[in-house]
Order: sequence, then C-alpha cells, then structure tokens
Amino acid sequence: MSKVILILSDGLRYDTAVEQMGFLGHLVESNLADLYKIVGELPTMSRPMYETTHTGLPVIEHGVYSNYVVRRSTQPNIFQAMRDAGKTTAAAACFWFSELYNHAPYDMVEDREVDDESLLIQHGRFYYDDAIPDVEVFSAAGMLVRKFNPDYLLVHPMGMDDTGHKYGADSAEYRVHAIQQDVMMASLIPEWLERGYTILVTGDHGMNADKMHGGTTPDVREVPLFIIRPNTLGAGNTGKTVSQLQLAPTICRLIGIPIPKTMKGVSIL
Repeated sequence: MSKVILILSDGLRYDTAVEQMGFLGHLVESNLADLYKIVGELPTMSRPMYETTHTGLPVIEHGVYSNYVVRRSTQPNIFQAMRDAGKTTAAAACFWFSELYNHAPYDMVEDREVDDESLLIQHGRFYYDDAIPDVEVFSAAGMLVRKFNPDYLLVHPMGMDDTGHKYGADSAEYRVHAIQQDVMMASLIPEWLERGYTILVTGDHGMNADKMHGGTTPDVREVPLFIIRPNTLGAGNTGKTVSQLQLAPTICRLIGIPIPKTMKGVSIL
C-alpha cells in the first residue's frame, strides 16, 4: 500500500512531455520511473476527462458529456472510495473538481478553501481562473502534503492548457511552459518520495496547433503517464500504450482500497 499523488497537468500532450520535461525524463532514463503512453477517451475535453480519470468510466456511462455539464458526479469515484475506506483526500485544483465531487455550483467564497472530513475532497484549495500561475497550484499542493499528509492528493495545474489555447501546441511558449512545469515538479517530487508517496504524472488531453482540443487525433488524445514509486526501481520507457480507464483502478490498487465494481479498466501495475 502507498499514498498517491496524481499530477493531472491539463493540456499536456505526450510528445511534448517526453521531449521537454527533462527531470521526468531523467527518472525514466535512470529506471526510477515507468513511462507509458495513454490513449485518452473521447471527447478530449476537460470536465469529461476529469470524471473519466476519477471514475474509470467512458463518457457515455458517467454522463459528463461536455464542459457544460455542471453537477456532482453520480458514479463511484476515487474520492468517494477513499473516504469510504477511512482515508484522507486533498486537492489543489480547478473549481470544476469542487463541482464534481463536493458542491455544485461552485461558490467562489465558501468553496475556495475547504477542510471538512464529511466532503469527498476533504482538504481542497480550488482556483477559478485558468491563468493562475502553476507555481501557486504546486505551492498549495506542497502545503497540503505537509499540513494534512493526505492518502490521495490531486494536483491540477492549468498552465499547459492555458498556454496552448493562447499560442498553440507547436509554439515556443507551449514547449517552454512544459520545461517550467517540469522544474516545479523537480522541486517537490523528491520530498514527496521521501514521505512515501507514489507519484503519477499525466494529462487529461493534449493540444493541437489550432490552439484547441476536443477531437480524435493523436495530438489531442495521446498523453503521458509517468509512475514514480518510493524506494522502487521503475521499468523506464515501457513502450506500452494503456487506456485512460485504467488510471482509477491503478490508484485504488496502489492505495490498497477496494476497487469499485463499476470501474471498467484493470490496474496497470
């Protein structure tokens, strides 16, 4: 069993992560991490993929068909399974996660910072503006780890997505932002490993040259999955392609809680 941190980098495409994120690449090259390619579910939009990542279900089954479906999740999910097992949950994330797993609609005052064991996301620091600097999100995540030692922490920076929508995925700005995000992770991941966390780094969807996502092409559908485990050698670049539906059961298995029967995929590990 292990505590888990999921870094869900919004809008991070596979090839950009592999080519630009040198710290994560170093861990893969040193066999201290596993690298997989994920073929994401459809549509390649954010809110549907947040729900897919946490329920292990395709869109047609969880019902969050687009970014405009504003309601709480109706399906068994990681946060619920964690709370039901007596575990502690936390998130530094966009307010859409608050709407999916705590309260909908989001209240910018009441829901911005929560510490409530009755909620599915018990310790939440939620932001409203996509342009919030990633460093603020990672700093909030670091605080949540040190203050609450959660069994499951979601870290959800929006910088890749925001930059991609402004400049496109073939821009210097998008590539440079990947490097900057990698540096931020390099400042936190060693501490989290020492604290016994397994860290997963992935994306919800990619980004195309037209400054958009939502379609079916590899540039918006293929995202990375780095798995970094404490005191454990990794497999390096596995060359394997896995399904986004496997993320939720993998996280449940790593933490050692029952995997909801509704989750479609099998654990990657």
